[in-house]
Amino acid sequence: MAELMKINTEVTIAGVTFKNPVMTASGTFGSGMEYGEFVDLNKLGAVVTKGVANVPWPGNPTPRVTETYGGMLNAIGLQNPGIDVFIKRDLEFLKQYDTKVIVNVCGKSVEDYLDVVERLSDEAVDMLEINVSCPNVKEGAIAFGQKADALFDITSKIKKIAKQPVIMKLSPNVTDITEMAKAAEAAGADALSMINTITGMKIDIHRRTFALANKTGGMSGPAIKPVAVRMVYQAANAVKIPIIGMGGISNAEDAIEFLLAGASAVSIGAMNFINPYTTVETIQGIEDYMRQYQISDIKELIGAVK
Repeated sequence: MAELMKINTEVTIAGVTFKNPVMTASGTFGSGMEYGEFVDLNKLGAVVTKGVANVPWPGNPTPRVTETYGGMLNAIGLQNPGIDVFIKRDLEFLKQYDTKVIVNVCGKSVEDYLDVVERLSDEAVDMLEINVSCPNVKEGAIAFGQKADALFDITSKIKKIAKQPVIMKLSPNVTDITEMAKAAEAAGADALSMINTITGMKIDIHRRTFALANKTGGMSGPAIKPVAVRMVYQAANAVKIPIIGMGGISNAEDAIEFLLAGASAVSIGAMNFINPYTTVETIQGIEDYMRQYQISDIKELIGAVK
């Protein structure tokens, strides 16, 4: 039997090396506890945790999730137990696995973010992903990810105190994604992750009311993938820092599309709810593709389509 071709799936982002480019998207995987019985977390490039704030957040009123054609809308409102419980419970749980840990940080003010970043400085965390774009937070946090100067300001303040590399998670709900990407890069961001959800709405025609208590929610799932691929491509050609691509990835083919567009890694989100094995199946699928096309190093794929 022919020997399998040796391939290298390692990618390095801001000095952190991942065994493969497949991660979980924040808010869709908890901290891996719920998925441990389906997925060997050791196989993942990284676990990206659900957003954590400096104090517990109750989130939005229900209903908070609804299905749409080709995806879903959520208005969870970043419900989380706060940083104290998170460190004791979630980070403790993740220590037993040989995978990188990226903590997603959320807040309602610059001070909130800085508080969490400071608390994480001595923890076993490889990178920080700063969520400046959740469309569900009524307190105005949406502005950080929608105005270039606000994004520059919060990024530079976080970079001053952060001990780990900083990934800024960009909102797609803007006129020009390259302007936001450049602002984050100019402020010292080590990487970008994109895209977050697209703001959407659904109306229940039988009850004649909004399907979500919040009226609007963040749309994710396969329907947003073409928008995400386009934005990743634009940003990759506008900045020098690496990009983690996400938005509607269902399988290896989708993931490879993002890599070819210029992403150095990918995150899988909504599909975890449909098929909890999606991440590991995608890793396997990327390896199969590389062997099929005689690609020995995954870096050959990154940004290969110009």
